[in-house]
Amino acid sequence: MSQPTDSSARPWSPARFREAARQIAATGQRIYHHGWSPATSSNYSMRLNDRYCAVTVSGRDKGQLTETDIMVVDLDNQPASPGKPSAETGLHTQLYRQLPDAGAVLHTHSAASTVLTMHYPHETVWRLQGYELLKAFSGVTTHDWQLDIPVFDNTQDIDLLARHVEQAMADGNISHAYLIRGHGVYTWADTMEACYRQLEALEFLFGVEVQRRQLRS
Repeated sequence: MSQPTDSSARPWSPARFREAARQIAATGQRIYHHGWSPATSSNYSMRLNDRYCAVTVSGRDKGQLTETDIMVVDLDNQPASPGKPSAETGLHTQLYRQLPDAGAVLHTHSAASTVLTMHYPHETVWRLQGYELLKAFSGVTTHDWQLDIPVFDNTQDIDLLARHVEQAMADGNISHAYLIRGHGVYTWADTMEACYRQLEALEFLFGVEVQRRQLRS
């Protein structure tokens, strides 16, 4: 796909892209240092407007992520700037298409989310209930709430997986996050700050769930 040579002709704001790249790279560094995105796993993005988003390029070590490792794609998954987008870009763009208020998406490959979804292969929904930290999720004001997180089987067919997610959302079965078995978690929010807050809460609670099950054994 040919790119406009004049930055003013681009169908997204260059300043908005630079800020998105800065936020994505900085957040990626925080995520990596928590151990939630080892090696080249995971992908992160931010909406630029109603037609484009900024997303991490494919194959970058997340511990060395910089602003130059971020590119632009349209919401049909077509590159709109130099680079090769993550193979899972379609899961980001599906969320942006379906949720007009979604401004950022984070996907991680933590040990806790991997253990939970692999050790309990018949679980198709993971329920987090009664935790004070649930108030970290957008729109939640009490611990007296439950978050049901669907678990989708892993597949290399990203288009198919995106359709399954889309249908589950249309059926009202997804609110703040979903899991992919043996693969990690996706969460989204209106801003990168809120999205990271939700991710941090999820990763903590997944770790708590693992420990609680160890204590029961």
